[in-house]
This record gives sequence, structure tokens and C-alpha cells, in this order.
Amino acid sequence: MSTNTELEPTQIIAYFVRRWQIEVTFAETRAHLGVETQRQWNGNAIIRTTPSILALYSLVTLWAGNVLSQTRRPYAAACYKKADLTFTDAIGAVRLVLWSDDLYRHSPSNPQMHKIPPGRLQRMAQALCFAA
Repeated sequence: MSTNTELEPTQIIAYFVRRWQIEVTFAETRAHLGVETQRQWNGNAIIRTTPSILALYSLVTLWAGNVLSQTRRPYAAACYKKADLTFTDAIGAVRLVLWSDDLYRHSPSNPQMHKIPPGRLQRMAQALCFAA
């Protein structure tokens, strides 16, 4: 639907599809990054915070794209196979990369000294990355 009567139906559909991508971005930022839960009393704080949250969304998306290009199929939040990954899967994959690197950096270099077996530690990290 459009108020411009001179547009062709294909143009209207193309505009709707472009708008839909923006709507999905805003829905994802509200659901996963807390755009609507800001508690600032000053209008300037909100003006600074919202662009920062949208920038964080962009960074996570770019970083997840890099992670996905290096792995076959990342660990996903759902227990069933999905054709496309969601933002929840993307942020979980980024957390897993960050946390796994940090976990092993603080582990002893001698593999016999592990109190938690590495396989179990990896499964725990996977569970926490998608639960956070």
C-alpha cells in the first residue's frame, strides 16, 4: 500500500521488502540488545545509547559473519536444524569464540592438570553462550 499513486506495483513491493529488513533489525535489537529498556533520565543519554546499541548489533553481525566463514556449521541455539541462523545464534557464536579463547588462555599448559575435562568445558561454554 502506498500513498503515491504513480508508483508501479513492483516498486511498492520493492520498497516494502527494503523496509522489512529494517524492521527485522529493530525487532532483533529490541529483543536481544535492550533498545527499549533504557533507563536514562536525560534525553542526550538516549541519543548516545541507541546508536551505540545499533553499532553493537552491526559489530556482532559482522563478527558472526567472520566466524561463520571459518567454520562449517556453528553451534546453534535450537535443538533442531535450521536453514538460516538467527541473531541469537550469531551472538552465541561470537560469545563462544570470545569465551573459549579466554577459558583456554587461563588453563594450565599441562593437559594432565585439568580439573574439568576439555570436552566438558567446551560443552559448558556452548550451553552458557546461548543461555546468556
